[in-house]
Amino acid sequence: MSKTADIIVIGGGIAGIGAAAMMASDAKVIVLETEDVIGSHSTGRSAAIYIRNYGNATLRALNAASEPLLQNPEKIGETSVLSPRGEMLVAREEEIPELEAYLNGAEGIERLSPAEAINLFPLLREEAVAAAAIERSAQDIDVDRLFQAFARTLRHAGGEIITKAPVTALTRAGSVWHIKTPQGTFEAPIVVNAAGGWADTIARMAGLKPLGLTPMRRSAALLPAPDGYDITHWPLVASASETWYAKPEAGLLMVSPADEDPVEAHDAWADDMVLAEGLDRFEQSMKMTVTRVERSWAGLRTFAPDRTPVVGFSPQTEGFFWLAGQGGYGIQTSPALSQLAADLCLGRDSTLGATVLEALSPARLS
Repeated sequence: MSKTADIIVIGGGIAGIGAAAMMASDAKVIVLETEDVIGSHSTGRSAAIYIRNYGNATLRALNAASEPLLQNPEKIGETSVLSPRGEMLVAREEEIPELEAYLNGAEGIERLSPAEAINLFPLLREEAVAAAAIERSAQDIDVDRLFQAFARTLRHAGGEIITKAPVTALTRAGSVWHIKTPQGTFEAPIVVNAAGGWADTIARMAGLKPLGLTPMRRSAALLPAPDGYDITHWPLVASASETWYAKPEAGLLMVSPADEDPVEAHDAWADDMVLAEGLDRFEQSMKMTVTRVERSWAGLRTFAPDRTPVVGFSPQTEGFFWLAGQGGYGIQTSPALSQLAADLCLGRDSTLGATVLEALSPARLS
């Protein structure tokens, strides 16, 4: 016998769990997760930081809309999940156009002299900094606390999370979606596709045309902190052309080659050659040599062709809702996108403007 709900969410990352949490007080919601635990893919591998000016104009609007809940998440039973960090961009002479493009339309960013940048991140080589800028209000996000708060909110409101439940069939009969999994069958008039790198696969299963979502691998490594430095309060620092970034992390230095290699959706791992090339680029800008890697990993960041998330009902069929393509912005935009998904699925007005809703709509890619 099938289990019924008002809304079934496919995907137990922060997108799916967050949206389900925002819906559960007004609807019966079930989340289906393929793995044996929720948040095991991109959500659990994020070095998240809240950067208001990160992304295009639509994403910056979502960042701004998400900040109040990140600062004061009492709605989901938490205190602030943010802590001070700052994000600094540094540019070699040839990277200054990229830095200027980032600063165009940005808010709350302060230009720095090379000397000021090196004072904030003393490992930088002088020749690696022709120009710099800092967003001092950028803050670390405690991803686990945010994610678990969403999950608790969902459960307390009566929502269910079913793990080890990969979708094996997804069909619509009349006004109801029928979903088969190893954990049983499920029925609901609305299905939310929050499957991350597998979102186009779920769409094909439902008989829909895929939107061209591309999973891209992002690698990272933890390095020992350099001797003689207290890195605790250093900002995240990144090259203006996004060829590497580095961030203090629990007494270590997390470095990423900022790779974006298109891959098939899978349980990602770091490519040794990609990581080595990225660490070499990092070394070229630093007064340090990488002698040891404590740990390395990789995750998937899934992008739509225009690098803007896809949020809204499919124009191809009734009751199929897209919540995908968050790319590298999924954690920091999760409050706004979760609320938007809940509002649209439950027929409520959104506080986001019409321009943002149009930019997010899957109709633009159909």
